[in-house]
Amino acid sequence: MGYRRTLRREVGCTGIGLHSGKPVRLLLKPAAAEHGIRFRRTDVGVEIPATLAHLARLDHATTLSRDGVSIDTVEHLLSALTALGVDDVQVEVDGPEVPILDGSAAPFVILIHEAGLRPLSVPRRYLKVLKPVEVVRGSKTVRLSPADHLEVTYTIGFDHPLLRHQQAAFRVSPETFSDEIAPARTFGFLREVETLRRNGLALGGSLENAIVIGESGVLNNKLRFEDEFVRHKILDAIGDLALLGRPVVGHLEAVKAGHALHAALAQKLMATPDAWALVAHPQLPVLDLPAAQPAPGFALEAS
Repeated sequence: MGYRRTLRREVGCTGIGLHSGKPVRLLLKPAAAEHGIRFRRTDVGVEIPATLAHLARLDHATTLSRDGVSIDTVEHLLSALTALGVDDVQVEVDGPEVPILDGSAAPFVILIHEAGLRPLSVPRRYLKVLKPVEVVRGSKTVRLSPADHLEVTYTIGFDHPLLRHQQAAFRVSPETFSDEIAPARTFGFLREVETLRRNGLALGGSLENAIVIGESGVLNNKLRFEDEFVRHKILDAIGDLALLGRPVVGHLEAVKAGHALHAALAQKLMATPDAWALVAHPQLPVLDLPAAQPAPGFALEAS
C-alpha cells in the first residue's frame, strides 16, 4: 500500500502569466495529509482548492475560482504534481495566474525534484475506472475506460498542413511524464494571436513560452519532439483530470478534445457512481468505502 506524499521543503519560482502578461511569484509548500492541492492567492488572501467544484472558465486554459477570486492556467502545474505523485501541497501565487515559464510542465518538474517528496502517514487512494464513460461533441470525443494504470491515447487534427493528424499514446509514470510529456510546450496559431489579445488573452505569450505556428511552419527555431503538439494535449489532459482529487487509474482516449471536454468527462465520471471506485492499489478493484533544464527567465528559489 502506498502513502500520500507532500513536498520535503518549500520551493518557488517567478515568471509571467501567459494570458494576463502580469509578473507573478509562485511558492510550493509542504502540506498535511488530505490537504489536497490548494491554491492561495496571497495578494487577496483567498484559498481555492483544485477540485471540480471550483472549476470556472475553460477558455484556452483551466481556471479555478472561489468567492469571486480566480486563478488561471493551473493545468501545467497540476499535471506535474499529479504525475509525480504529489498529493498534498499548498500553492501560493501573488497574482491571478500561474506563471507560464517556458510553456511546458518541465520547469515544474524541476521544482518538484528540487523540493523532494516526503511520505505522509495516510494511505493513498486511487480513483479506479470500472466501466467506460464517454463524452461526444460532434467530431470531438473523450472516453475513460478500465485499465491497471493511467494510460492516455490522444489524437489531434487542425486545419493546418502541419497538424492535420497527430497521435500519441503513453502509460503515464513519473519517468515517462518527466521525459516524454512534461517538456512539450503549449502552442497556438499566429493567425489567432490578434483575436486572442483583443479578448484579453495571450498578453504574455512569446516565442519563449509557446510554439507559434505560422502559415508555412513553426516560427520557433526547433520542436522538442516531432509530435510535440499532441504531447502537450496529453499534458493538459493529465492536469485537468487532477481536478478529480485522486490519482486516476484508467485509459483516457481523446480525439480532437481540449479543456472543456476533459472537464466534462471528469464531471460525467463523478456523476456515474458505479463507473469508479476508490482503491488502495491500482491493481485492486476492491471498493475502499469511507518524481530538464530551466527555461529562459526561469528563476529557481528554494528555502
